[in-house]
Amino acid sequence: MLVLVLISCGNKTNTDSAINNEMNHQSETFTKLSDSIIVGANRIGVYVPLLKGKRVGIVANQTSIMSVLERRAIDASTMGSATKTYHLVDYLHNYDGITVSKVFAPEHGFRGKADAGELLKDGVDTKTGIPIVSIYAKNKKPSPEQLANLDIVIFDIQDVGARFYTYISSLHYVMEACAEANIPMLIFDRPNPNGRYIDGPILEREHESFVGMHPIPVVHGMTIGEYAKMINGEGWLKDKITCDITVIDMQNYTHDKNYNLPVKPSPNLPNDQSINLYPSLCFFEGTNVNAGRGTSKQFQIYGSPYLDKTIYTFKYIPSPNEGSKYPKNDGVLCYGEDLSKHQKMNKLDLGYLIRAYQNSIDKKVFFNDYFTTLAGTKSLQSQIEAGISEKDIRETWIKGLEAFKKTRSKYLIYD
Repeated sequence: MLVLVLISCGNKTNTDSAINNEMNHQSETFTKLSDSIIVGANRIGVYVPLLKGKRVGIVANQTSIMSVLERRAIDASTMGSATKTYHLVDYLHNYDGITVSKVFAPEHGFRGKADAGELLKDGVDTKTGIPIVSIYAKNKKPSPEQLANLDIVIFDIQDVGARFYTYISSLHYVMEACAEANIPMLIFDRPNPNGRYIDGPILEREHESFVGMHPIPVVHGMTIGEYAKMINGEGWLKDKITCDITVIDMQNYTHDKNYNLPVKPSPNLPNDQSINLYPSLCFFEGTNVNAGRGTSKQFQIYGSPYLDKTIYTFKYIPSPNEGSKYPKNDGVLCYGEDLSKHQKMNKLDLGYLIRAYQNSIDKKVFFNDYFTTLAGTKSLQSQIEAGISEKDIRETWIKGLEAFKKTRSKYLIYD
């Protein structure tokens, strides 16, 4: 006998059948979901009444997980309880009175296996039979046809707080499409693991792209729910339309609270260390330096055959692996630095990038065209090439960061 007791609402569901949760196979480098922070997806009693009797679309990936307290009969006289983890789509698919009609999959796909930048095709989830629509293919914005027959859309994706991480761009396009179709959205909020600081150059409008759609710094210090409010409030959607959003906020969360992600948010961010270093090391994606793709230490090491091996003694050879079929400098010995044991940072560190440029054998081929797209400004590359110090570069960001902080303050949900 199995009885489910939901702490937040007391409702029964028909999820008695075993759901083989694929999250159990995620990297063991992540810790268990924090007991103190209650994420939006766990607040079942708040959002289930908003979904009953409706046809639901869900923007989800492998991070869209939730925990449910289950009570089980141990014997005839004793009851025990345990917390079980479900994927949100699997759980709601089996919930009486809720019809999950469609899943929208962002970059890396619904189950999170695809390479960065890999175009994905529409399909059907083999586990639930629910149609899957890629929003990282030809259409990054759901079409009216794809939204047809939906009453409400849920967005539940774990972000990492960096401008060039594309889930906030997907958020923008889904909000815009739902606003145009007059479909309300629920935003299930999750912690920002880099939420304790704000840093980097502000994106200039002429450099907008899918890895930077809005005039924000590289590290924005907001949760996905707060960011959705900013998109609406600042009129960033097409023709300044606004989307009808309801944020299912978290409990017991503050921006300076430590949070260890229970599931890797994408194939090349395998642990908390990589997530912490990502805002700083992602700039290497716009250079001839490999940032750990094609290794087991993605965004924890960097290296290149073009770096001076008398200065950089750490070495490795990138090779294809999950999430990186064609890594930069594939099969070539790279010299660089291992940061996998580096202490946690609370700022964006340009030191790695500047030193690599200064110690590159051929500076003319160090940067590529993608660098300005990532930086969101031409200034950073020219400043580094001119030999300007990190301290002086950071001073040029101050005015923009102060203005952003004032704007950001209008949309904060948490301290």
